[in-house]
Amino acid sequence: MGLPKILIQFQTLAETLVSRSERGIVAVILKDNTSTFDTKTYTSESEVTKSHYTATNLAFLSQIFLGSPSAVIVERIANDGDINTALTRLKNKKWSWLTIPSLQSGETGAVADWIKEQRKDYHKTFKAVLADTAADSDGIVNFATGGIKVGSKTYTAAEYCPRIAGVLAGLPLNRSATYYALPEVEAITESENPNTDIDTGKLLLINDGTKIKIARGVNSLTTLTDSFGEDFKKIKIVEAADMLRDDIRSTFEDDFIGKVENSYDNKIIFLAAVNKYLKDLADLGVLYDKFENKAEIDIKATAAWLKLTRDISSWDEEKIKTANTGTNVFVKANIQIQDAVEDLKFTIYMN
Repeated sequence: MGLPKILIQFQTLAETLVSRSERGIVAVILKDNTSTFDTKTYTSESEVTKSHYTATNLAFLSQIFLGSPSAVIVERIANDGDINTALTRLKNKKWSWLTIPSLQSGETGAVADWIKEQRKDYHKTFKAVLADTAADSDGIVNFATGGIKVGSKTYTAAEYCPRIAGVLAGLPLNRSATYYALPEVEAITESENPNTDIDTGKLLLINDGTKIKIARGVNSLTTLTDSFGEDFKKIKIVEAADMLRDDIRSTFEDDFIGKVENSYDNKIIFLAAVNKYLKDLADLGVLYDKFENKAEIDIKATAAWLKLTRDISSWDEEKIKTANTGTNVFVKANIQIQDAVEDLKFTIYMN
């Protein structure tokens, strides 16, 4: 396998990243005894057979499709069914955002833990919109606005999570959820301290006097580290990072694993392709173009692996970098994802 094939693959992925980002997939778990199927996938609301669902669940599906996701995966369970059964079915499917409108407050923690486990242990890029759940996770949006009046219906936060999931799945990477307007909403129960609530990882709706809109596109992350900083509190940043991980991992799995020798030359070929991909994303405005977005061999991780079987105390960086690492490829990347304009400080001086 030579360089051109993988370069073309990464170029295609870069060129389509923004358009792919606005076509996310929503997974929804619905409790419904109307029919007996387990799973249905729809690409538009017109495909939904109304006799398969209760009126309440049809309304939830309509909420999701308002956000224009590319598809909606319905995992149906009986009214007395176990949500874990549906989560098991979803584990090996491809989707972006999960919503479960029937969840009770005591059940959200287990779902949040499942999402965290999938993201950490299985490298999935699943995310979920859960009501009033301080999950402290970049993969969980804590939706915390209730009393949402739409026509004659007033929704709780849990009941309106499908609408938020649909919005987030349908947003492109060049658009933040911040100030996204929800024209159907007539009134909400407003937060008394919106700034404080946002800082503690709550996604809120606000009323600006003319329309109801998302206050700021944040997830529930509150615990920050040097490698997991403030940027990861933003849904837009996490969505971009997740898509980059998916693209690089899937290309590596499809075009490298089991198909090429783990030589230093082949590692360099892979890095050249990844760096071209990162450059293309900077040119497209997905990554910050004034930063050196770059992937390279991870010397520290390589050295740690080598130390397990030999003494490398006298080795220099070049020897470590070019060492035989068996089946392992240790790579790191430093990138800056381009954020959206959300804040303005505009000072006017009168002379």
